Amino acid sequence: MLTIASDKAARARVQIDLVLAGTLMEAERRLRLERFDLVVTELTLPDSYDGDMTIARLANMGSHRLAVSSAHPDRDQIVATALRCGCNIAASPVFKADLPYNRFIQRPEAMLDFLIAMMDETQRTPRSAAA
Repeated sequence: MLTIASDKAARARVQIDLVLAGTLMEAERRLRLERFDLVVTELTLPDSYDGDMTIARLANMGSHRLAVSSAHPDRDQIVATALRCGCNIAASPVFKADLPYNRFIQRPEAMLDFLIAMMDETQRTPRSAAA
């Protein structure tokens, strides 16, 4: 669904470059080779069932901002722990069922607004500069 929404955003000339990784190992490989401003992650990936470990490994791969989008029952506690440890992570995890995919597809700029909202206050750019 994110790929479709990203494609719609690109067609609408909204500046979003979305890269998907299906496993933690693939995400780590990409994070070593490319620079990202925001990494949105599920807590349990095919090669990582421990949410704390997933966050720790991703956090150690660069200075990007992390955001959790998960249905994992412990997502709130995992994010709270990451915050206490000084991780650059969005303070409120997003429950996947609440993500507005249909709005992203119908209004591509809504996807950019959502992603900017996940960024740290110090990293946010004005809407006009990002679009």
